Amino acid sequence: MIRGSKAGDVFENPVTGEFGYVRVGTEETSGKLMISDLRVRPGGAVLGAHLHPTIDEKFTVVKGKIGYMLGDKKGILQAGESAELLMGIPHDWWNAGDEEARVIVEIRPAARFEQMALTMFGLAREGKTNSKGVPNPLQLAVISQEFADVVQFMSPPPAIQRILFAVLAPLGKLLGYKAIYPHHYDLPPEKAEVEPLPEGIIIGDYLT
Repeated sequence: MIRGSKAGDVFENPVTGEFGYVRVGTEETSGKLMISDLRVRPGGAVLGAHLHPTIDEKFTVVKGKIGYMLGDKKGILQAGESAELLMGIPHDWWNAGDEEARVIVEIRPAARFEQMALTMFGLAREGKTNSKGVPNPLQLAVISQEFADVVQFMSPPPAIQRILFAVLAPLGKLLGYKAIYPHHYDLPPEKAEVEPLPEGIIIGDYLT
């Protein structure tokens, strides 16, 4: 049975270097919000410049340095600083320091984002992505077409992506590729202890 995330659920992408746990899950918010405590190893990053058509994202640095691109702006955030990545604005972020970074990530709404993330993380754990965490073109086309409301990458240009995915996604489905694999929802049974945040760090409607 597929369920949403709950506080303490652990997740990992061994390829991109992301590891963390859920503070507030989609199961607890009816899919409206997810707050995750994410660790990113030195050199770790998300999958490249992208935008969210229907999702607002915010991240707050707890430890380390996070480099980011937001529209035409680039910068580095230190502990205690935040960035809001509103829907429709191209962005990217990565660990810009020499030590593990710790980041609190808020997603609103979160249900569809979580589905896509579980697929991408699951494929990475199974060794079905390249060194940047990207699956093969047919698998990527199936995922991208299904989750076009969640994420759109900036390269190649969106118009070219739509043409490519219109051709590749049906072929990928014929070959058995899916956008959602139920076994990726089988999260590890162990739960992380939800650690208190440093004083003054504010996330969502929570002050800790």
